[in-house]
Amino acid sequence: QVQLDESGGGLVQAGGSLRLSCAASHRIFWKSPMGWYRQAPGKQRELVARISFSGDSSNYADSLEDRFTISRDNAKGTVYLYMNNLKPEDTAHYYCNQWPPVATYWGQGTQVSVSS
Repeated sequence: QVQLDESGGGLVQAGGSLRLSCAASHRIFWKSPMGWYRQAPGKQRELVARISFSGDSSNYADSLEDRFTISRDNAKGTVYLYMNNLKPEDTAHYYCNQWPPVATYWGQGTQVSVSS
């Protein structure tokens, strides 16, 4: 069964940092480009960052201003999102999935809330 488990969210003050983790249960993800996505209340889900299957290439949403870093450890089947200098507008539910995303692979996600 394909499963993605996101963790690491929480409530932080503006300027704080968090590290999100995404554990993949199936080896299909270990050789797939992966992405972190987020959905804020009342908004559509958007791509935050994506990383190649080897981890040697990554891309980010223009709005992030180099505050986020995506990485992966294929030996552990885990993808990470390091978020620094968080802003209230980063408040959203964060998900991981393949890139491009597969509709049936969405997990429960993890909530990130940033207070001003």
